[in-house]
Amino acid sequence: MASVTYKNVFKKFGDLTIIKDLDFQVEDKEFLVLVGPSGCGKTTALRLLAGLEEITEGLITIGDRVVNDIAPKDRDIAMVFQSYALYPHLSVYDNMAFGLKLRKTPKGEIKRRVTEAAEILGITELLQRKPRQLSGGQRQRVAVGRAIVREPKVFLFDEPLSNLDAKLRVQMRAEISKLHQRLQTTFIYVTHDQTEAMTMATRIAVINKGILQQLDTPQVLYDRPSNLFVAGFIGSPSMNFFPAKLSKDGDGIIVDTVDFKVKIPSKHAEPYKSLGGKEIIFGIRPENIHDPEFAPPNIQGEKIAAKVDVTELMGNETLLYLVSGKNTFVGRVDPRSKFHVNDSVQVVFDMDKFHIFDRGTEEVIR
Repeated sequence: MASVTYKNVFKKFGDLTIIKDLDFQVEDKEFLVLVGPSGCGKTTALRLLAGLEEITEGLITIGDRVVNDIAPKDRDIAMVFQSYALYPHLSVYDNMAFGLKLRKTPKGEIKRRVTEAAEILGITELLQRKPRQLSGGQRQRVAVGRAIVREPKVFLFDEPLSNLDAKLRVQMRAEISKLHQRLQTTFIYVTHDQTEAMTMATRIAVINKGILQQLDTPQVLYDRPSNLFVAGFIGSPSMNFFPAKLSKDGDGIIVDTVDFKVKIPSKHAEPYKSLGGKEIIFGIRPENIHDPEFAPPNIQGEKIAAKVDVTELMGNETLLYLVSGKNTFVGRVDPRSKFHVNDSVQVVFDMDKFHIFDRGTEEVIR
């Protein structure tokens, strides 16, 4: 087992910098997810760790060993790619055993490892089949099994579920999480899907344009994002943002978007009392916008007039796409709500759960 450390890591392709001063540690036995939009550098960060790309500047360590100049095969890692990359002419057993055979592992040890991995993944009965005889989910299990038999210190996953359908993705998410609990080793997992990140990770590293934005537990990222990017990326539908200005109202503070005003509850107002006149971005998540009829009791609610643009009944909830002046936003309301398209309505903002960001720096103001 091993921890992994990125120490001031840069990666450049010519004049283009893909990774910028990446600096963090993955704890031993942790399940860390690297998440961000396409092209943000998360897969490059994984490939640097695997040795598939050369580091331009900085250090990467696995355990106590700096691996910058160590060949990929000697880094004691195993990688599962987006494509299954199975040999079509080999059986499942031989695909899983292939890397061990190259290392001249004894036949008895190969059999033990492959058999154990197949049992863990529930593919024992598939060992004699060829890849063309398998479903997408079964092929992905074989690819994971090929990594397990290596018995590495660190497992690397590069968007392994993106080729699967939605139902199978949910199933495989749970299986990979159970696999981590069973193997008790370090997992580093790359995805652009923040739902995968939230449901699987011990901690999440959010990356944008090659820069680490925030590294913390899923709940902290959701409740206390450090900047506008993290706030908008974590959560689905994403957080609503409104350009606004802070103004004083006696001892209180008002958020003025021009199209509507909401008052910050006195228990939350202290950090903002010195910021009268400051231009900010006001954020609130869709799940904190309610139909007044079904709003939770005891919240600090502020009513907003809006027009319903689109409704999406999801069964257990209704998504409302709303318009207030020049502002468009989304509310996630009780499915019993009787809102219809083009209705002029009032919705309630839960002002115990708002976020305020500096409009210039896009950093959170707490």
